[in-house]
Amino acid sequence: MDESKLITLPPREVYERTEREANAVIIDVRSELEYFFVGAPVGAVNIPWRDAPDWDVNPRFVELVEQVAERDQPLYLICRSGVRSIDAGNALIEAGYRKVFNVGEGFEGAIDEHLHRGTLGGWRYHGLPWRQC
Repeated sequence: MDESKLITLPPREVYERTEREANAVIIDVRSELEYFFVGAPVGAVNIPWRDAPDWDVNPRFVELVEQVAERDQPLYLICRSGVRSIDAGNALIEAGYRKVFNVGEGFEGAIDEHLHRGTLGGWRYHGLPWRQC
């Protein structure tokens, strides 16, 4: 496996891996508001890729990740639907992290035909441990 490329894994596989890998870190790259009001995987660390009020890419993102994880630790990045975390993961790979994985489907999954999330996939949809602040 080429660990210099971002790999997307399904939520259940990420949960199983983090249960086996004592040094694994789940990084929730959603905004602070999403993290606190929508909920997050148990044990996830919130480091927003983009955040209010301007929604620009967080210029300190890599620096903040460096405060919670070493470059050889497995990192699992999650966002709302598994898209934002791709850009964040690629930035970490570019910064020298080698075990970076994207949580496919994200925390809430894709939007369904009624414009709702959480009915087609995502961390919560699969019944994985989460908490709400």
